[in-house]
Formats: sequence, C-alpha cells, structure tokens
Amino acid sequence: MNTVEAFNQALFLFINGNADTPGWVTGLALICAKYLAVLVPLVLAGLWLTGRDWPREVALRALLVTLLAFLASFLVGLAWPHPRPFMIGLGHLFVPHAPTPSFPSNHATAFAAVALTLLAGGLRRPGAVVALAGLAVAWGRVFVGVHFPLDMLGAVALAGLAYAVLAPIWWSCGTALTDALIALYRRLLAVPIRLGWLRR
Repeated sequence: MNTVEAFNQALFLFINGNADTPGWVTGLALICAKYLAVLVPLVLAGLWLTGRDWPREVALRALLVTLLAFLASFLVGLAWPHPRPFMIGLGHLFVPHAPTPSFPSNHATAFAAVALTLLAGGLRRPGAVVALAGLAVAWGRVFVGVHFPLDMLGAVALAGLAYAVLAPIWWSCGTALTDALIALYRRLLAVPIRLGWLRR
C-alpha cells in the first residue's frame, strides 16, 4: 500500500462512524449523506425562477459544468475503478450502496461544480450555502462508510477542471444559449407566466 492510500484509509477510519457513535450523530450523517443532495436542483431552479437574466445564466452555466464534471467522473471510474471502503472490508457501513467505483464522489462533484460556478459568477450567498452543504454531504458520506476522504478532494479537482474547460466556450456563446432557453421557457410556460404563477 502506498503512502497516499494509507493516509486515505487512516483518515477514513478517523471520520467513519462506529457502533459507539451517538445515535443523533449517525442520524445527522445519514440525513447529510442521503437527502441534502436535493439542495442542488432546488438552488438552480430557484435562481432560474427569480426572473432575472444573470442568475439564470449562472444557473445554466452551473448545470453544464456539473454535467461535464459528471462525464469526467464516469471516465475516471472506468479507467481507475477504486473500490469503496466496504468493498475491502474497511470501517462500518451505515447505508446500503452498490459496489460502484468510489473515486471521485458524484455527490461532492455536483456540490463543488455548482458552488464554484455560483461563487465565480458573483452569487455569493447561494454559492456559500451550496459550498457549506457540500462539506456536510462530504462528511456524511465518509461517516456512513460509502466514500473515502480523497474521493471528495478528487471531486473538487474535477469540478475545477470542468469549469476551466467550459469557461472559454461559455464566454463565446453562453449568453446566446441562455437567451434561447429563456425564450423557450416563456413560450412553453406562457400560461402560468401570464397568470402570475411563474416569473417571466
């Protein structure tokens, strides 16, 4: 075992819960690991529904960065299918999970991609909320035994790479793409917009 993997496993065992962990801590970790991910689509949808062009543009960019990061994550998993802790009998598992590649974490990838894009786009409050929630999710998924700590750092790196790759493409056509999607949104949802149920 190399030094990095030894450190990864040692840090995992330090964070991972066990039979002596208080029930409320385990419960909190399960909530973070399983349910906080819903915050990502809710934040993006909320930014779109503000009715303002810039939040919509940043939300769309965040979605595309996330999708690109997911593609990179999938390719990394194919090229290097690192096992999850429970697949090698390490630590305690608190929630069932399929034996898929561990590195990088898709949950952390989504949070990192969205938080990075929102913060870079000047949307500091929603960006900070997503970033803090992402830290909670990262802790929770290591605690319940489905990920290693370095899976989370790998996710942040992939999100940064995806943002850097998409940036020059976005600056050339991002506004036009956003305008086209806004026009489509207004056409498809014309009735609820006219009734005041949705913002234009």
